[in-house]
Amino acid sequence: MRQVARDAGVSYEQLKNLAQGKAKSTNVDDAVRIAASFGTTLEGFLQGQTEAPPVPTIAIAGKVGAGAQVPVFDAYEKGGGPQVKCPPGLSPHGIVAVEVEGDSMEPVYSAGDLLFYTRNGHDAVAFEDVGHRCVCEDEDGMGWVKQVKAGDEPGLFHLISLNPGANNIWNVRLKWAARVRLHWPADLAQKV
Repeated sequence: MRQVARDAGVSYEQLKNLAQGKAKSTNVDDAVRIAASFGTTLEGFLQGQTEAPPVPTIAIAGKVGAGAQVPVFDAYEKGGGPQVKCPPGLSPHGIVAVEVEGDSMEPVYSAGDLLFYTRNGHDAVAFEDVGHRCVCEDEDGMGWVKQVKAGDEPGLFHLISLNPGANNIWNVRLKWAARVRLHWPADLAQKV
């Protein structure tokens, strides 16, 4: 407890009285520092929480091709498979993560990077996603990360690579496409 008091920047007597229910009061700044030293929020601390709440995670559904041919990437049952800590500022609800395989989206996305997206529909390419970098599935069941552009005829799409040395895919039918909401480089992803 002495270490917690030192870490919080409050007196040991004040912390001891607080723990024993003898403290008359403490100022808000001290309470916030005490809660932080226990790894929790002020609200959690006042509710008796003395350790940090579990960090939410997102399932990695599989891999997605950036030049590499990757079959449908839902490699695991929903919620199964490897997990990654939810990036700050992103809600874990309704979010899917996939790992990039290949180099056709270099220098923006590299092999091993994680992409987070939300599917708008199971069998749709939303108008607002056209023109953006998306995770998508073609009619042959291959999963891609590409910039999706309108094709030469209705219902067809061009899948554009960012790497000038990589091939584009012209006039392909897509089962669905979902805009990439967040890109996390491989060295920042915290798999659990």
